[in-house]
Parts: sequence; C-alpha cells; structure tokens
Amino acid sequence: MARTFFMQRFEEPALALLRIVAGGMLMQHGAQKLFGLLGGFGGTPGARAPLVSQMGLGGVIEFFVALLVVLGLFTRPAAFLCSGMMAAAYFMAHAPGGFWPVLNKGELAALYCFVFLYFSARGGGKYSLDALMDGRAAVRRTRI
Repeated sequence: MARTFFMQRFEEPALALLRIVAGGMLMQHGAQKLFGLLGGFGGTPGARAPLVSQMGLGGVIEFFVALLVVLGLFTRPAAFLCSGMMAAAYFMAHAPGGFWPVLNKGELAALYCFVFLYFSARGGGKYSLDALMDGRAAVRRTRI
C-alpha cells in the first residue's frame, strides 16, 4: 500500500487558493492600467493606459479575464489567454534585456505564464464555478 503525504488531502483547496491568488495578483496589474488604481499606470497615481492600445488590451485581459480565473469560470480558455498574454509580455518587454529572467526583470511574467498554462491544462478544480456548473449539468443528464 502506498503512503500518502499528509498535505495530499489539501490538494483541491490548495489548487483553489493558487487559482484565486494568482488571478487576483494579475487583476491588480489590470486595475493599474484600466482604472489608475494601486499607483496608477506606469507608477503615476490616477494615470490610465489608453483603452485602445496594446497596454489597454493587456489591462482588459489582466483584469476581466483574470477575474474569470479567480471565479473558476471558463477557467481553461481564460487561463490560456492569460498565459499567452504573459508569454507575449515576457518576449516583448523582458527578453530583449537578456536571457536570464532574474537579470531582465521578467521572472514574474515567466512565472505567471506557466502558472496560468497549468490552469489551462488542469482546469479550475473542485472549488470553482466550472465544477458547480458541471455538477448541475450532470444532474440534469441523469434525470432525463
């Protein structure tokens, strides 16, 4: 019989916490760009990125699409979009500064990219709106 690690029983709550925290952290970047909050766009309080711009599109994804990840709603496609955006941000803004993420200041973008890529493969987990909707759909299917 295989032994289980004592933390294994917390796998689903830990997945939900990671999803909520990672999405919430990305939402803060979107709040800066879209609403001028949390120090504002470019570190200027109250400053916002123009909505019809690359930064504006990034802000929309960072805030509204990351909110879907936080809620666990359409988690796979939302996380895939966030992952792709962070990959593009890394290669456009950080990679020209050198190969090593710690030197080009791109470690956060790279980490976000892979965390959201994981969620696109794994899904929202047991504690997500996706799971709630799937459960209701399963109940409807069994009643027919």
